[in-house]
Amino acid sequence: MYHHNSEPVTLQRDCMATLIPDGYEIELPQGSIGYITQSLGGSFTVYVDGSLFRVAGVDADALGKEPLAPPELPDDFGDEDVEQVIWNQIKTCYDPEIPINVADLGLIYSCKIEKMEDGKRQVGIEMTLTAPGCGMGEILVEDVRSKVALVPTVGRVHVELVFDPPWDRSMMSEEAQLQTGMMY
Repeated sequence: MYHHNSEPVTLQRDCMATLIPDGYEIELPQGSIGYITQSLGGSFTVYVDGSLFRVAGVDADALGKEPLAPPELPDDFGDEDVEQVIWNQIKTCYDPEIPINVADLGLIYSCKIEKMEDGKRQVGIEMTLTAPGCGMGEILVEDVRSKVALVPTVGRVHVELVFDPPWDRSMMSEEAQLQTGMMY
């Protein structure tokens, strides 16, 4: 899994990581040596001892990296601005094996934003996976949920994993199809 463009890394502290594609949580010890094979959306795919691991953005410092800054809204924001920032956050969520964000992969089926009585917003998202048995499913769902929850004025986020209709490559954006060589 090492590529010529992979970045060598030595873990600067113990950190939790998710084994890809199984989804098991494992602690990688300080001093572990590996390669960052993907660093998109604030999380990292790291090759260590023959396996791939996903390291969350909150543990970026363990890899000697800076975590992403939280999203911001302009001072005079409106509903369209909030929706745009929500979609920008969704686009920071990447499949750890495919360097394409979940929106461009076509995994987001719906995103509904409603104002609640307290003025905050409730966001309901339906998403799917490229393969129903993917061990990373719950990790991707939590990544979407937690990143959307960071958007100012968002008070509640619910992400539901659905498999109807089943995902297929025609749901990918044209750019994603070009990037993966799956253009029809």
